[in-house]
Amino acid sequence: MGDPISLTIYRNMIVNCVKIQVRPNRVEDFKKATVANHNESVKEPGCLRFDLLQDASDPEKFMLYEAYESNEAAAAHKNTPHYAVWRDTVTDWMAQPRLGTNYNIVVPTDKSKW
Repeated sequence: MGDPISLTIYRNMIVNCVKIQVRPNRVEDFKKATVANHNESVKEPGCLRFDLLQDASDPEKFMLYEAYESNEAAAAHKNTPHYAVWRDTVTDWMAQPRLGTNYNIVVPTDKSKW
């Protein structure tokens, strides 16, 4: 199942999937603000991925796919200035509160595969 080092990484890496419903008149504004947040988030230590996805059949639905080396790296993201700017900017553009779900990564077990 892998060497102990890989299993250690495997046990720590996490993904947060955040579903967001945006008001129709704010879709483009939301994308612009979230791309700016993405551009800074991918520079954070411990950030493996930070993707913005838009629903193919409903352009007002988005998902953030955030992968981190650890819970600590994910928590650190919430303390960055760019996250605070994004959060405060987009909150009123959401049609409902965002919904985040946390996952443990099963594979890949090696962060270099990201």
